[in-house]
Amino acid sequence: MADPLQISPETSAGMVQLRRSAAGASQLVFAGDWRSGGAHPLDAVIAQLDEAKPLGPVDLVMGEGILWDTSFLLALRKLEAAVVSRGGTANHDALPDGLRRLMHLAARSEAPTGARRAVAAPSLLARVGERAQGIWRETGDFFAFIGEAFLAFLRLLGGHAGFRRSDFLLILQDTGARALPIVTLISVLVGMILAFVGAVQLRQFGVEIYVANLVGIAMLREMGALMTAIIMAGRTGAAFAAEIGSMQANEEIDALSTLGFNPVDFLVLPRILALVLMMPLLALYADILGILGGALIGTTLLGLDFSQYWAQTVRALSMTHLFVGLIKASVFGVIVALAGCQRGLFAGRSAAAVGMATTSAVVLAIVLIVVADGIFAVVLDILKL
Repeated sequence: MADPLQISPETSAGMVQLRRSAAGASQLVFAGDWRSGGAHPLDAVIAQLDEAKPLGPVDLVMGEGILWDTSFLLALRKLEAAVVSRGGTANHDALPDGLRRLMHLAARSEAPTGARRAVAAPSLLARVGERAQGIWRETGDFFAFIGEAFLAFLRLLGGHAGFRRSDFLLILQDTGARALPIVTLISVLVGMILAFVGAVQLRQFGVEIYVANLVGIAMLREMGALMTAIIMAGRTGAAFAAEIGSMQANEEIDALSTLGFNPVDFLVLPRILALVLMMPLLALYADILGILGGALIGTTLLGLDFSQYWAQTVRALSMTHLFVGLIKASVFGVIVALAGCQRGLFAGRSAAAVGMATTSAVVLAIVLIVVADGIFAVVLDILKL
């Protein structure tokens, strides 16, 4: 077989030549300057490949003193594809080791595109099955996380759980005082809506005064705790998931574990305690504002005297109604904190994963709040409370 081309790269553009030995073996011999911006005679060589059929194995050979960059790699890939499409095989053994590795990486980077085209989309039944398996795994992870949180609470009672008091006070402030504006607005509006809807019906029987009973009992037993929990799920639960998820993405939680801190003790426990303490207070605050919102409708639209409305409200309410609402609020606070922290700890390590964890935390918290409220309704009915 003939020797490789001997061309001075300083004075020559890129050149390539197809050679055949007496035994019929083929070589593509490259020489000259194959850097970007030069004229590369690929079309002419491809035309020679058409004339040289059948090709068989073709060795890719680099001449001495050749200058090249990534454009040469692209030229090699194009000529290799031309050889394969004409029934031949390209042999890289004569190329330098670094160039062979680059060729291998280029081939691997192109492989998934074809693979994705070849794989058929899963059937509807397969997608439903995969989703069911995912829900089952997520349910198991959530219950396991509840167990870890309970053990952290036991460690706290034993004096072994460690978290910073300053962090706990900041979380108390964020879940309490800073939540008052949105709780105020929603509670007043809910009380007004309940009073207006009740007035429309009770007016038909001439017993508008019982709007006070409706609003007072509904706010204390149900709407105060429920609406506050949903507000905190969208506000605080999402914030917990975003904060802890961002720490997970930045590997800060791994750093805490490396330094000997338990992430559940350090991050989750203070958030659960903060919501358990703040939710009953926020619910009580929402109860009062909801009753005042109902009184506003009663005294304006129904023409009731405020003292008469207030006296009827006091007669309708009892400590049982109050305690039921406060217990619900505490349970809902635990649910919001668990959902937000669990989704944050199990988030992926990317910005998109943190966003998905935040959305999932809100959805999970609201679903669990509604389920827990239904369970409360059944249990309280059985207990005649």
